[in-house]
Amino acid sequence: MNHIEVCFSPDLIHLHELEGKIVVVVDIFRATSTMVAALANGVKEILPFADLESCRAMESKGFKIAGERNGHTAPGFELGNSPVAFLSGNYSGIRLAMTTTNGTQAIDKSQGAAEILIGAFPNLEATVAFIQAKGKDVLVHCAGWKGRFNLEDSLYAGALVKSLESTHLADEDGALAMKSLFEREGHQLKTYLSQASHAKRLQNHGIDADIDFCLTLDLYDLVVKVNEEGFLVQV
Repeated sequence: MNHIEVCFSPDLIHLHELEGKIVVVVDIFRATSTMVAALANGVKEILPFADLESCRAMESKGFKIAGERNGHTAPGFELGNSPVAFLSGNYSGIRLAMTTTNGTQAIDKSQGAAEILIGAFPNLEATVAFIQAKGKDVLVHCAGWKGRFNLEDSLYAGALVKSLESTHLADEDGALAMKSLFEREGHQLKTYLSQASHAKRLQNHGIDADIDFCLTLDLYDLVVKVNEEGFLVQV
């Protein structure tokens, strides 16, 4: 049987072995949810960047640019980090360069894995099926909040551990704890995560629709991964 483990912050990723594993990067509020929404609604590919300036420079190369810091659209960027912005299909066919406070940093620090997937609740079951077909060990890499643990990414990790329990053994404390938490609270996902600190930050910004989207299960039957060129694409 394969194994599954959880890393709760990019600041802890050096404690985990990446080689040979599928790493699932998750930033529920909102980067990975936005990436899934964008690709599900016609965006051709997404190129993630850890820093603002490298991302901003892609505009001159024909990319739309999306930049977010501390929950707000970064100065000089056309788009921020809202999944709802892509639901109308207005950006269908574009190439998107994207940088966020936490999620794109976690992607950058996941290099060296056998495969890097993008995790979100709206494509959870599709991601589960893809992983089970691969037969590799899994590491869930939570983006957290500026190096700290956060509730929403960790609860997604618990959902993934629970969904993979027939094929992947959770025998380390983080995975076991988050599986137990999801078993207890997963039936009331939106109510439970409304108390999360980052949900409150976003509510203060008046973007409740983003939160609602990010916590909706299985809207899309698609898998998102980082390809050999570093782009996020549909599988």
